[in-house]
Amino acid sequence: MPEHPLVIAHRGASGYRPEHTLASYRLAIALGADHVELDLVTTRDGVLVARHEHELSRTTDVAERSRYADRLTTRLVDGHEVTGWFSEDFTLAELKTLGAVERQPELRPRNTRYDRRYDVPTLDEVLALVVDESRRLGRGIGVCLEIKNAMHFASIGLPVEEPLLAALAAHRLPVHVMAFEQGFLRSLRGRTGLPLVQLVGATGRVDLVTGTGLRRVAQYADAVGLEKDLVSPGLVGSAHEAGLEVFVWTLRDEVDSIEDAQELVDAGVDGLITDHPDTTLEALRLHASGTGRRHTSGIRIHAAT
Repeated sequence: MPEHPLVIAHRGASGYRPEHTLASYRLAIALGADHVELDLVTTRDGVLVARHEHELSRTTDVAERSRYADRLTTRLVDGHEVTGWFSEDFTLAELKTLGAVERQPELRPRNTRYDRRYDVPTLDEVLALVVDESRRLGRGIGVCLEIKNAMHFASIGLPVEEPLLAALAAHRLPVHVMAFEQGFLRSLRGRTGLPLVQLVGATGRVDLVTGTGLRRVAQYADAVGLEKDLVSPGLVGSAHEAGLEVFVWTLRDEVDSIEDAQELVDAGVDGLITDHPDTTLEALRLHASGTGRRHTSGIRIHAAT
């Protein structure tokens, strides 16, 4: 662990390039990120690929590909009906014919200049890039892997544990494995000693971040990944007392200030997940030097309770 909180590049430098592309990850490393973060889903032939979700129409040009028009379908996702094209209906070879696009063009119109210039990378491709860049730069770069919809994939005969562990065995890197699904993390705990991170959203399982909940999480995980609105010095302290690190998501230049990142550092967090790793690193530099101007920020860090 570095002296400062880990700076974790969210889906790469996704403030500057379409997320989950090799270009985004390469830029994040160049900007100085300690770790890069991937969301992982699986293809029909069991290959893990980096996508925000298994529905593909928001992050690729699949809707423009007439050859795949017949794959439009409706699925139940997290209790809601979703119509679209799903990764589990495509082989890797088919998925590689698609172009990645900016997922939030209204927020980041400049990123759309890179639409369709990059393909969808596999987990192996991203890990190989991180290994190569670590060697080239002479510094260890880690990865945080968020597993999406693991229980769904298992239910359709595409469990992700085997390809995940095989890829990690082939590329030895500092790794955290993250998920919202408790059942998946518990099952993985019995198969690996890798650090596991229980993710918790502000509208999700907030019972997990009570004193009792944190102690239960510590039975199978090594850290909690909190949506930033949940963070308070008291909660961070309780997590540390339970033996858990605390990662926070997601800092974005469009909504968060230098001071917002500094308040999270003051709260004692261990990792900052950010779309703009250069901004977050500068916030940490200013914080360490004591030269950053401090004022009331947009993130409300709650008083300790």
